[in-house]
Amino acid sequence: MTAKPILYVANVDEDDLHGENELVQKVRQYAAKTGASVACVCAKLEAELAELDEPDRAEMLAEVGLEEPSLNVIARETYRTLGLQSFFTAGEKEVRAWPVRIGATAPQAAGVIHSDFEKGFIRAEIYQLEELEQFKTEKEIRAAGKLRVEGKAYVMQDGDICHFLFN
Repeated sequence: MTAKPILYVANVDEDDLHGENELVQKVRQYAAKTGASVACVCAKLEAELAELDEPDRAEMLAEVGLEEPSLNVIARETYRTLGLQSFFTAGEKEVRAWPVRIGATAPQAAGVIHSDFEKGFIRAEIYQLEELEQFKTEKEIRAAGKLRVEGKAYVMQDGDICHFLFN
């Protein structure tokens, strides 16, 4: 149990959303000594945010000086603590995120989807969200020469959007 990575989540008051109080500082100091990390959440605020629609949620976050809900921060910190990142597969019907260890190669990432994809890996076609935002479709990304073809040695990057070709 002690060899497992740890993330401490501190429930803070609405007046201390960033966890500046003495108790949270003690937790941060202890976490730093043990190689753990700390995320702060105001459960009361999160409960209120969960009941709002998106425009009202964004307005409330701005009012309290936050850019995003604390649950997003916790999810990101959890991924970091576990050494994970996400890549995406996208088709006409579905876009799906897949977790993979940081440093995983393209065949290892393909194996997350199905073990046969890893065994028969040929190559990966990869692009980033920024390219999709710029060119609007995968077809346009391909036409602009921005779709990268990567082989077995390619190390996956957080947010890669992929198509795996396999035998």
